[in-house]
Amino acid sequence: MSLDRLNKSLMAEVKAIHDQGRAKAPERVIEKVIPPEGDLGYRYRLRGYSGEYLRMNSNSYLGLSNDVRLIDAADKACRELGVGPGAVRFIDGTFSFHADLEKKIAEFSKKPAARIFSSAYTANLGLAMTLTDRDTYWIGDQLNHNSIIRALRISAVDRDHKGIYVHNDMDDLKRRLEVIPPWITRVLLIFDGIFSMRGDPAPIDKIIKIAEEYNPKYPDGVITIIDDSHGVGAYGATGRGTCEYMNGDADIIVGTLGKAFGCNGGYIAGSQAIVDAISQMCDTYIYTNPLAAGDCAASMKAIEILDSPEGLELLAKLKANTEQFRKGIKKIGLETIEGPHPIVPILVRDTKKTQDMVRKLFEKKILVVGLTFPVVPYGDETIRVQISAAHTKADIDYAIKSFSEVVKECQ
Repeated sequence: MSLDRLNKSLMAEVKAIHDQGRAKAPERVIEKVIPPEGDLGYRYRLRGYSGEYLRMNSNSYLGLSNDVRLIDAADKACRELGVGPGAVRFIDGTFSFHADLEKKIAEFSKKPAARIFSSAYTANLGLAMTLTDRDTYWIGDQLNHNSIIRALRISAVDRDHKGIYVHNDMDDLKRRLEVIPPWITRVLLIFDGIFSMRGDPAPIDKIIKIAEEYNPKYPDGVITIIDDSHGVGAYGATGRGTCEYMNGDADIIVGTLGKAFGCNGGYIAGSQAIVDAISQMCDTYIYTNPLAAGDCAASMKAIEILDSPEGLELLAKLKANTEQFRKGIKKIGLETIEGPHPIVPILVRDTKKTQDMVRKLFEKKILVVGLTFPVVPYGDETIRVQISAAHTKADIDYAIKSFSEVVKECQ
C-alpha cells in the first residue's frame, strides 16, 4: 500500500511544529574526535563543516568516553563474547559481563542488587510497569524528566492515581500526600536527583523525611525513587550522586551509564525483591536484548576509575572547571541558576535571542544547546552548558570570552 497519504499528514504535522518554533535543530554529525593538544582539550569535526569545535553540551561529565582504558576493556570483551548477546536475558542472553556489572553497580550504589537496561529511559518505563497496580498512587515533581512522565502514561496511571507537586516545594508535596484516596495501598514518590534543564538538586533529605512521616499509613509504604542520571558520577564527595551530596538515601535509584561514566545503558538499584520483580514482570527488561559485553566492560572500568583516587581527582577537576565557568558568566552579567552542578543554565528568557546566541556561538566553534518551549516554559528560554573534567582551563576561558562577545553581538 502507498504511504502517500500518510506522508502528507506527517509532513503537515512536522510543518506545524516548525511554524510554532518548536522544531529541533537539524542533527549535526560528528565524524572525528581530535585528542587534546597543548593547552586545549578534545575538539570535534563535524560532517559538512570546516574547523574543529569545542563541545560544551556533552553529558560526559568525567570525560571518560574517549578514555583508552574503557576502549580497551570494550574491545577485549567483544573479542571474548562477541558484539551482541544474540538473545534476551532469560533465553541465555546473560553473559558474565552483565552479571559482573550488576554486582558492581549494586556495590557502588550501596544497594543489595541492581539490574541493567539499554537506557535509563527504558529503566523508568519498566520500573513503572513493574510497580504499578490498581491500588498504587504515584507522586512526582512538576519538572520530572520526560521518561518518568511517559512511564506513568504507559503504565495507565490516571489522574485518580497520581499527584504532581510544585518543583521542589515540600509544602505542596505534603498537600499531595494528604489527598491520597484511602483505599491506596502503595505510594511511589518519584523525582529527578538533578533536574536536567536547570542543574538544581531535589532536596532528598527533606523528601525522605516526609516520606517516612506518611509511610505507616499504607500497607506497602511510601517508597522513594530517584532518577539520578545527571547526578551519579558528577555529584557528591565520591561521585555517588545527589543522595550523597544531599545526605539522603532513596529506596530505589535509577541511573545511567551514558552520562558521567561515558558509556551506554541504564540501571535500577534497590532491594533484591525489586530486582527479582523486574526479572519476572518488567517488559522493557524481559523482551529486549541487553547491553553488549563491550558496553558492560567499559562501564565496569569507568566505575572502577571513579571509585579510586583518580576518580577523586576527576571530581575535583570537574568542580574547578564548573566554578571557573560559573564565575566567568557571572562576571559577564548572564543570569543562571546558582549551584555546584556542571549543568550551567544560561537564562536568556527570549526564544529568538536564544537561537541567535546559539548560532553565533556555533560560528565561534562552540557547541551548546538552546532550550525553548515546550522543553522549557515560555519565559525560561535557556542555553544549557555542560562542563566536563576533560575541559582545560584554556577551553573554559575561550568559552567565557565567546559568551562575552556573543552577548554584545546580540544586544
